[in-house]
Parts: sequence; C-alpha cells; structure tokens
Amino acid sequence: MNARPNIVLIHGAWAEGSCWSGVIERLQADGYHVTAPQFPLTALADDVARLRQVLDLQDGPAIVAGHSYGGQVMTALGADAPNVAGLVYIAAFGLDQGESLGGLLAQGPPTPALAHLFTDKQGFGWLPEDDFVNHFAGDVDPVQAKVMYAVQQPLAMSAFGDVMGVPAWKSLPSWYLVATDDQALPPAAERQFAARMGATTVEIPASHVAMVSHPGDVAQLIKTAAETVPVMS
Repeated sequence: MNARPNIVLIHGAWAEGSCWSGVIERLQADGYHVTAPQFPLTALADDVARLRQVLDLQDGPAIVAGHSYGGQVMTALGADAPNVAGLVYIAAFGLDQGESLGGLLAQGPPTPALAHLFTDKQGFGWLPEDDFVNHFAGDVDPVQAKVMYAVQQPLAMSAFGDVMGVPAWKSLPSWYLVATDDQALPPAAERQFAARMGATTVEIPASHVAMVSHPGDVAQLIKTAAETVPVMS
C-alpha cells in the first residue's frame, strides 16, 4: 500500500481526461499515483459506476478531485465511499440532497459558456466553438482551446434532471477551488457550495477550466488535501 493517498481525477462535461495533463505531470513529479480515466457522460449512474470501477483498482485510499460536472459524480458516491479519503472540487458542482443540476442552473440566466448549448438527436448536449473558446476556456491559449473544443465529450442532458441523494461531502473532508473568472458556473455558486460543505477554499483568477490554465494552483490544492488526510499504514 502506498504511504500517501492515490489521486483520482474526474473530468467534467465537454472535456476529457487529458484536460488534467498539466496537473497530472506535477502530481506524478511529486511521487503521487494518479488516475484520470475517461468518463462516458451517458448518464450520472454510468459515470458513478466508472468512478467506483477506478476506485476499486486503487491500492489504498484516494483523494478524488472533480471538475465541474465531475463534482456531481463524486458527490453522488454518497456515504458509500470506503476508500475515499477526501474530495477536491475544482470549479465543480457540490449539490446537496434533493438538488439537481438543472434546478440550480435555472435559478439564473444562462451563463455565457452555456448560452447556446444545443442538444443532438440522441439527447446529448454540445457547446458551439465560439462559446467554448471564448467563455468555457476563456483564459486558455486559443490554439489549445480549439483543440479542447475538438475533443469535447457531450453530456447526456438527462444528467441535468438527476436529483442528488445524500452527498459524499457530508461525511468526507472537502477542499474547493473557486475560479473567479468562471463564465460557465457562477463564482457565487461555487462559493456557496464551498461554504455549506465547510470546504477549505482557495480562489484564483481563472476561467472554468482552471486545471488547464492554472495547473500549478490546482495541483497544489490536491497535494494539500493529500497531505492533510491521515495516511493508513
């Protein structure tokens, strides 16, 4: 068993595992075992099942970090997360029991990144290029942001209606990174999530994809979480 926790990273909607590349490099350089799988985004239950599959492969406890919708996935672990030592939310949804993504987002006007979200014939939501490059990944080099747009994974729109059960953060220590220039998930909502879960919180001037534009800050918060949780021997 590792002397330090493993790190499992969850990408969000319209992203994929490689969006964590800069964070992975930094964590690996510090000796952490990191896994950043691809999530199907076909249904919340499918994504939670993928997370449990990956957690079962870990040798010892894990810090789980989720970005955006990835926060919804790890929150949905509920109280049944025996080898999870802590949760790190990166500009992520930290819903409480009875809440849904759609219900939360309906409380205000569509954010710039999601203003022209469209649904295909199979019921999956996509972001158009202009909104992705200029708002979703607004502080990423445009050449890189266009590559991210090209590899975006659509999210099943059914996920917006899924109602949260007992959230995992009720029983696990949590950390939260607020992206103050976020144009997808309002920073005020991020602060609300962090406050009610009692998370150790940092704020950085980043777009929604903080792990791409500020990988050092994101890796540092994950390391802080990993160094804080008790290590099982």
